[in-house]
Amino acid sequence: MPFINTKYSGEITPEQEVNIKTDLGAAAAIIGKSENWLMVGFEPNCSLYFKGEKSEKIAFVEVSAFGSASSSAYDRLTGAICETLGTHLGVPADKIYVKYSPTDHWGWNGGNF
Repeated sequence: MPFINTKYSGEITPEQEVNIKTDLGAAAAIIGKSENWLMVGFEPNCSLYFKGEKSEKIAFVEVSAFGSASSSAYDRLTGAICETLGTHLGVPADKIYVKYSPTDHWGWNGGNF
């Protein structure tokens, strides 16, 4: 049950959204999750600064998931996220922050897991 939300400094086309969503769906397997439970959000045209500068291509990605994974799995997922945003949006890996928020409480369909 992960939710992956991307704040991005530029435009994101509908085609880019679908391609990113598909790649993130495959990458979710790295932390033991499947695309069947994945929710993806996009926040384009965010005003983001990094190292004191407003960059043309910069992203902040939040990954919330039920349960947790190993440090090495999170490391591999960060690599996959950076590769995905680099491929589809041209964001350099050194302009991407990824935040992980594992949780023991996750609600869906009127109840909790």
